[in-house]
Amino acid sequence: MANIAFLGTGLLGAAFAEASAKRGDTVTAWNRSMEKVSALAQFGVKAAATPAEAVQGASRVHLVLKDDAVVEEVIAAARSGLSSNAILIDHSTTLPGLTVERAARLQAAGLKYLHCPVFMGPPAARNAQGSMMVAGPKALFDKVEADLAKMTGRLQYMGERSDLAAANKLFGNAMIIGLSAVMADVLTLAQASGVKGEDAIKLLGMLDLNGMVGGRGLNMAKGNFAPSFELAMARKDVRLMLETTGNRPLAALPAIAARMDQLIAAGHGASDASILGFDAVPRT
Repeated sequence: MANIAFLGTGLLGAAFAEASAKRGDTVTAWNRSMEKVSALAQFGVKAAATPAEAVQGASRVHLVLKDDAVVEEVIAAARSGLSSNAILIDHSTTLPGLTVERAARLQAAGLKYLHCPVFMGPPAARNAQGSMMVAGPKALFDKVEADLAKMTGRLQYMGERSDLAAANKLFGNAMIIGLSAVMADVLTLAQASGVKGEDAIKLLGMLDLNGMVGGRGLNMAKGNFAPSFELAMARKDVRLMLETTGNRPLAALPAIAARMDQLIAAGHGASDASILGFDAVPRT
C-alpha cells in the first residue's frame, strides 16, 4: 500500500487520514494542533512535528487546509522534505485566481500539483462517499486516479485548466449556502405562521429542485427569460413573505426583494422571475 501524508487534520482532514489508514496505507499527518494528530494514533496514523517531517518518503501529500495563505505557508514548510516523485493533492477550497498562480509557480519549480476540492463532510470522507473534483495535468491525474477513486463516491476530472475545480467548488458552495439561507427564511415563515419547522421542510420535498436547476437554471444560463412566473408576481409573493415574518430576522428574502425592485424599476416586471440573473448571463 501507499506511503502518504496529510497536512491539516481538522474535521475533514482527520476523516480522510483515518479512512486511508483503515484501507492499509501508511499514513503520517501533521497539524498545528498536535492533539488533533495524536487523536488519530488509534487508527495507526503517525504524528509528525513539522510538515517537512510528515512528507518524507510520501508518494502523495494531501493538503486539507483553511485557505490560500495557509496552503502557501504549509507547502513552503514541507518543501525540504518532499521527494522528487511526490504529488501534492490539494483538497482546500481556494480562490481560483490564486490557484492558477500557485499551480504555475509550483510546476515551474518542478513540483507536481493537483487541485482536488470535494463536496463531502467527515462522515462521507470516512466512507468514501460524496464527490471530488480534480484539475491539473492529465498525466498526474492518471497516476493517482485509482487512489483518489478510493476516497470518494464520485471522482470528476475537470481538465488541465488549473482553476476549474476551484471555480466549480465555489459554484457548489454558493448553492449550498444560498439554499441554507432560503431554508432559514422558510423556517422563519413557518414560525410566524404557527407551522412546525419539520412540517415546512417536509413540504419542500414536493418541489423538484433538480428539475428547477435543469430547466429554469439552464434557461437562465442561456439568457432566456421568457415568462412562466413573472417577476412582478414573484415580487408580490415576496412582499407577502416579508409581511408574514414581520420584524423577525431573515437571511435572504430582503436582499432578493431589493434586487427585484431594481429590476422592476428598470422595466423587467413582465419578465420571468429568473431575470434575477440578468447581469450574469448573455441575453436572447
